[in-house]
Formats: sequence, C-alpha cells, structure tokens
Amino acid sequence: MWNSIARFVIQFRLALIVVIGLITVVMGYYASRVQMSYDFARTVPLDDPDMVMLNQFKAQFGEDGNIIAVGVKDSSVYQLQNFEAFRKLVQEVRKLSGVNEVIALPVMKVIMKDTVEDKFYLADAFPKRINSEAEFDSLLSKAGDQKFYMSQLVNSANGATMMLISVQKEVMNSSKREALITSLLEKGKQFEETSKIQLHYAGLPFIRALVAGQVKNEMRFFLIASAIITGLIMFLFFRSFRAVLFSMIIIAIVVIWTLGTLAIFGYKITLLSGLIPPVIVTIGITNAIYLLNKYHLEFAKTQNKVEAITGVVKKMGLATFLTNLTVAIGFLTLLATDIIILREFGIVAGINIMVLFIVSLIMIPGIFSWLPTPSEKHLRHLNFRIMGRFLKDIDLIVRKQRVAIYATSVVLAIVSVIGILQLRSVSYMVDDVPEDSPVKRDLKFFEANFSGIMPLEMVVEFKSKKRRPVLDLNNMQKVDAFETYLDSLPQLSKPVSLISFVKASKQAFYNNNPSRYAIPSSKSEGAFIQKYIMKSDVFSADAKNKIEVGGETAKNNTKGSLVRSFVDSTFSKIRISCQIADIGSVKLDSLVHHSIEPKMKEIFVSTEKDSITTAITGSTKIFIKGNKFLIANLQESLLLAFILITLSMAVLFANVRMIVISLIPNLLALMITAGLMGFFNIPLKASTALIFSITFGISVDNSIRFLAKYRQEILSNKFNIPLAITDSILETGKSIMYTSIVLFAGFIIFAFSDFGGTIALGLLTSTTLVISMFTNLILLPALIMTFDKPKKKKGEYLLIDDFDSSFYGEQDDEEIDLSRITIHNRHSAAE
Repeated sequence: MWNSIARFVIQFRLALIVVIGLITVVMGYYASRVQMSYDFARTVPLDDPDMVMLNQFKAQFGEDGNIIAVGVKDSSVYQLQNFEAFRKLVQEVRKLSGVNEVIALPVMKVIMKDTVEDKFYLADAFPKRINSEAEFDSLLSKAGDQKFYMSQLVNSANGATMMLISVQKEVMNSSKREALITSLLEKGKQFEETSKIQLHYAGLPFIRALVAGQVKNEMRFFLIASAIITGLIMFLFFRSFRAVLFSMIIIAIVVIWTLGTLAIFGYKITLLSGLIPPVIVTIGITNAIYLLNKYHLEFAKTQNKVEAITGVVKKMGLATFLTNLTVAIGFLTLLATDIIILREFGIVAGINIMVLFIVSLIMIPGIFSWLPTPSEKHLRHLNFRIMGRFLKDIDLIVRKQRVAIYATSVVLAIVSVIGILQLRSVSYMVDDVPEDSPVKRDLKFFEANFSGIMPLEMVVEFKSKKRRPVLDLNNMQKVDAFETYLDSLPQLSKPVSLISFVKASKQAFYNNNPSRYAIPSSKSEGAFIQKYIMKSDVFSADAKNKIEVGGETAKNNTKGSLVRSFVDSTFSKIRISCQIADIGSVKLDSLVHHSIEPKMKEIFVSTEKDSITTAITGSTKIFIKGNKFLIANLQESLLLAFILITLSMAVLFANVRMIVISLIPNLLALMITAGLMGFFNIPLKASTALIFSITFGISVDNSIRFLAKYRQEILSNKFNIPLAITDSILETGKSIMYTSIVLFAGFIIFAFSDFGGTIALGLLTSTTLVISMFTNLILLPALIMTFDKPKKKKGEYLLIDDFDSSFYGEQDDEEIDLSRITIHNRHSAAE
C-alpha cells in the first residue's frame, strides 16, 4: 500500500500541494474569524440537576455573575475633595457603554417617608452640592445609619467601601467587554492620579476579560517561542536553514488549519484550546525531523534524490502514521467526556494532528524534491556520535543489572503509590491566576474586607394556598432567621433579599432609626408600613409596586422592577443572594453540604398545608462542582486511551506478552508523575489531569519504535535476544532521546505561563516524557530480555514488520563514510 501511496505523492506532488494551498486560503479566512471565549468554561453537563437549577434561576431572576466591584480602603476617600472625585468616577462609569447601573456610597439612595402623601420615596444620601466638611461629616453619619447598605457597600469596621457595577449580559459575554474593562481602568487610573487613592478590581466579568486577554497574548507567545526553540534544535541538527524554513512553513499551514477548525466548528479560543497551536508546532517538528532524517539517510545510500524521497514515503509512511495516531488517540478520547471544553480541545487537537501527518507526508517530499540535493554539511548529522557512549552504558546496565532495574522500578512504583494517595482534587474560581498577580491581590482585598465577591445564591419556594406566601409574616421570620445564620458565616457576605427591602422600609417608616431595621413584628405593624409601600414606587422603575407586608392583601406589578430580581411574580419563590470568598472546591462543598443545607432544612420545614423547597445555586457552586466532573471524565478518557492504544498495539504485534511488556514502562512513568504531584502538593484538576491522556499517547510511540526495531533485529540475528536488544538500544535509543529532547523543549515553554494550570501542564508533561524516555530505554529492554520468547512461524507476517524505526542507519557498526559521497551541484530534471 505504501508503495502505491509513495508513487501517488511523488507523481502528483504539485497538484496535491496546490490543493493544500487552496484549502489553507479557505482555512485562513475562517481562522481570521475565530473568537476568544469570554465565559468561564461550562464544565457541568446541561442535564445535571445543579446546572438545570442554575439555568432556571437565571431565567427567573437574571444573571448572577454580572457584577464588577471597585474597592477602596483609604481614609482619605472620606475627605470632601476626594469623595467628590470618587462621585465623579461613579458618574463617569455609569456612562460607559455596557453598564446597566452603578451602586456606590456617593450615589446612595435612601428610603424616606412622606407623611403628607403617606408613601415612601427615594432621596440622595448626598446632595449634588456639599458646602463644607462639617456638612459632609453629618451626611456620612446619617449614611452610616442605613443598615441596608452597611456591610454591602461599606465595611463599618475599617471604612473600606466599594462601587458595584452591573454589566449588560450581551456585553459581558462578548468581545465588547474588553473595551468596557479598558475604559473602566482608564477612568480608575485618572481617579488614582487625582486622589492618590488606590483602587481594587474584582468580579467575574472583570476576571474573565483579563483572563481572555492573557490567553490571547500567551497563545501568541507560546506559538512563537515553540517555533523558535524547536526550530533552533532542528537547525543545530540538520545545519540547514532551508530545512528549518520549509518545515516551519508546513507547520504554519497546519496551525492555520487548526485555528480555522475552531472557527468552522463554532468553538472559541479558551485557556485550553489556546495551547493547541504550540502543541502542533512541537509534534510537527518531530515529524519533520524523522522524515528529513530518513531522506538524508536514503540519499546517502542511493545518491538519487527521487529514489530517496520515494523511500521516505514508502518506509516512513506507516511509522509516521502510527506515531501520529497514538498521539491523536490521546486527544480524541476526550470526545467521550461530557465536558464541552475538553471535547472541543480533543476534537480540534486530534483532527489536526492527523492532518499534520497528511500535510507533512505530502509537502516535505514534494518541496524537497524541488530543492537542491543535500550537501556534505547537511549530511554530517548522520555520523552523530554524542549519544553513543551514553546508550552503550544503558545497554550494559540492561544486560548486567536487570535485578537492580526491577528492584528500582518496584521501589519507584511503591513510592509513587504513596504519593498518589496524597493527591487531592481541588479547584478555585481563579485557579490559574498567579498568587502575586494584581487580580489575585485585589481578590484577596475583597475577601478581607467584604467576605469575597463570588456569587452564591439560594432559592426558597413556598408552595402554599396563601396568596404571596413569601410576605407571610411567619415565612418572613424563617427567611430572616436563615439570613441571620448566613451573616454569621465568615466566608459569606451579608445576604440580600426581598426581606432586606422590607427591613429598609420599616427603618424608613420609623424615620430611619437604625434600630428599626427589622421585619415587621406583627401584622398590624406590617399593615401601617404596607400602606406607605402601596402608594410608593420605591421598588419599581416604571410602575408602582403595591406589595403586601405581614399578610395584608395588595396588588403587585413586577415588570421592570427591582423586586423582580428577588422574587417571582406570585411571591412564592424568593432569592437570597450572597457573595463568597474563593475558598476552593473542598471547603465550599463542606460549607454547602455540611453547614448551609442542613440549616436550611432545619429552618424551612414543610407542613401538611405548606410545602417548602430550598436550593443552593450560583455560578460559583457550578464552577467548583465542575472540577469533579472534569476529574471523573479525564479518568474515563485515560482509560479509553489505554484501551484504544492497547488495541492498536495488538494489531501491530498480535502478541499479548509483548503488549503487556510495552505498557508497563509507560504506566510506570505516569505513576511516577502522579506520585510527584502528591508529594509536591500539586492538586489534581483539569490542567494537571489532562497530561496523562496526552503523554500516554506520546510516550507509547517510544515503545512502538523500540519494539519495531527489536522485531527487525531479532529476525536478522536469528533470535539472539541479547544481540537484538543491544542493536535496538544503540539504534532506536538515539531517536527516542532526540524526540524526547524536542518534545521536552516544546512543552517546557508552557512553564513560562502566567497561569498556574498551564505551568503545571508544561512542567508535568515535560517531566513525564523524560521519565518515559528512561523507562523505555532501560525497563522495556530488561523486560523483553526476561520475558520474551521469540519464535517466528513459517510465513508469519505482522504489521509491525513494515514499521521503519531506523534513525541513523540500519546497522550501528557500519558508519556512513561521508568522504565517499559526491555532491553534484547540477542535477538532471529527472532527479
């Protein structure tokens, strides 16, 4: 088959390259339309009960994660001049495109009682003009009596205050958010320069926008860095600028196809999919090195360029296909997951790794058939001797120290298991942001002064025959008791709900006496307050909201009102909103399931007449819960990768013993890496769990190459196992080491990321590949020498027999004499 493919590729190379060029133009068009993702990736399936609950919550009450907070902790902000500057900042932020509303101390509204009209109305806590510091101090004192705002906008203990900015949904989930964040930061910088007061920023829209911008910058950096580093290694090896240049052009084509694939499938660039282009570069370079090395090797033998190029396709086609296939399998197994970001990552990476094989196998022979023949300088790498002594030492260890090898392997396995038992699975909302980054520092500011900024929502539904059961006095008392409990938890901010507005109304009814901030103590008291609410439009933007308080009857119109964000139209379902610190998945699970949920069940007890249901939801809970799904799905994908790669090797070797032998070194490498994660307290999360599927597919290539060479040597050496092992180590060991060096250089650049997960991915992947190199060079041949019983049946043919694993020549003892090679400057058209 490969003979026919070789003839086809060489005969129609021009037409094939033109087709690739045309496809690249089309893919380039789509690549130019690929967009950045501005959402936290959905990691929980849509049919999961908690995800269903969150979507119902958003449909009922609106977005829960659309708030940007701007915080200040500086006593000078309470100087009149700086306070006016802060008020000016708030007013300017209100005018920014994409901003719904801004709530802050300088523009705070106070509920006032109109005794003439018997209604409530809203008044500015601070008039447009404040004449003196004394007047300002008096106003601040009165503002401090507004208990609804205290602990929400102001920390009464230390004076820290914040501005809450509500962002429009269509802006929050699009590239328009970048312009909004840029404008916000510009306005904030102007304020800082004027007042010398530092601002702190947080909130999901803000963090998402910054992360998206960093992902874009890092993808560009990693792509360039991987091309430079791997290209430099390739140049040092081949000493040929054109070899590097045209290889990079070929790889650039596949990178364009990768970005085009994202756009065609409707995917966006995420923190994960942004890593695919540099991965394509790294794997593409290894393909180019193997194909070009084979071309030079064949040319050194035949002195005929066309024959050498044809030999590349014939002899390396299967080898390149299988090595790319095992790597692609590691990615494509992510299709079995329910996690969208993993499926997208797996689909795009897996498809384009196989595309890389096709493009490389067509373009490298095609382009180099038109280029001048290799010079003596270009062929000098065929006499590569640097690794020879190291490999001879390994061969000696394998033949003489097998017991020590097994003992060391067993010890490493035991130690690794101990480390694995210490592995923990934990994730954070801003998991990948560095500890010393401004984003993390500002987040800690809000956690220290306002108990965090991440949204956590609770919903209570009263199923009763009563009208508007939420406003039944008994039910309000239950909600108030629950909110008091929530307020006692240090991880949570003071809760806000419809009950908060009822309490504020009561305080206003009693002339804003802060001691009266409470729910009505009786139905009669509720009736007096309700009379004022009926006539007021405090809770509505476009219509009067006449609600019942303490069980009295009234009419309600919630269209466009503030009430709509906290209660449904029938007043049977109430929202209780909190902010929470980024405490991590483990602590959040404990807080939710062992503290909040039991308290909710204790307070909200259903009766025969009235049924009460409760739920905890919000983007924070869903994001953290997604970590469990990620780990479970990645474990399944690793198992699937193991099965598929094992089946592939079964097709190659048709020998159960050899399959088991080949898998042991690679599984040991994965175990050692997992153990290191446990010992160094590296948590198991999406970015770190992902490495096992990726590196397993890559490291198995080393086993396949070694076993293919061993198969050839065992047959040519009349089943002399020690001699076959020696020849395999000295020959294939060079290719395994060189490939590992290139892959290590390609993945280690991720360690220079600003994201902790990407850093871990780079370090752990590189570490695993290096460990795999040693286990395949030492443990694998030792296992073969102990357990293999080679015997070839008459007429037996295995697919592995077509696998060309040679890298520097067929025999290590027979060196290529470059002095006997004649390089012709002119060659016939037939060449």
